[in-house]
Amino acid sequence: MPSMTDTARAARTYGAFLFDMDGTIINSLAAAERVWGRWALRHGLELESFLPTMHGKRGIDTISALNLPGIDPVAEAAEILRGEIEDVEGVVAIEGAADFLASLPQERWAIVTSAPADLARARLAAAGLPQPSIMVTAEDVLVGKPDPQCYLRGAERVGVDPSDVLVFEDVMAGVAAGEAAGADVMVVTATHRHPLETEYPTLSDYRCIRAGIGPDRRLSIRRCD
Repeated sequence: MPSMTDTARAARTYGAFLFDMDGTIINSLAAAERVWGRWALRHGLELESFLPTMHGKRGIDTISALNLPGIDPVAEAAEILRGEIEDVEGVVAIEGAADFLASLPQERWAIVTSAPADLARARLAAAGLPQPSIMVTAEDVLVGKPDPQCYLRGAERVGVDPSDVLVFEDVMAGVAAGEAAGADVMVVTATHRHPLETEYPTLSDYRCIRAGIGPDRRLSIRRCD
């Protein structure tokens, strides 16, 4: 059952919804960790401590932050991307996400992901989710999450002010990006292995919510009856 801890915020209407992808509308955890795990082992990294750090960020940012000697982050990120596009086994939609997205006006929602466009489209197809008409991907920003550039660009593309957006996210890098952009944030916990300490409302999945669409086409979130 989703929990909405802030009643006033839950009742608010928005000009648009912006969704992170991995962990927010799809579960690609196993596939991503298979590919990144193989790469990490080749470079002598300890999986238990490394794998939690690579979620929600651009691959090149994750690799650059490691400061591994003799490593070309651009080349390594390209290698990982090829592996992730080829390995979409087990990528599935978060429960209820397909129906929830299908209920939204196409021009009022977008995906804002740290994944490159080719990977995003491959994973959405594998999960059986619609390809959005508006999407912001890794190629569209100079600096990845937690920088707010991605969500500022997403708001621009759907034609609303960032303060009139509800961002759906699952990890702290994305939450910080949405917050810094001036948006409201909803945290999706479907793939969380450990509780995420957050002041924001949370959803376990999309099964028990539906989108409200007002006569002015503004969006809200409502519990299912």
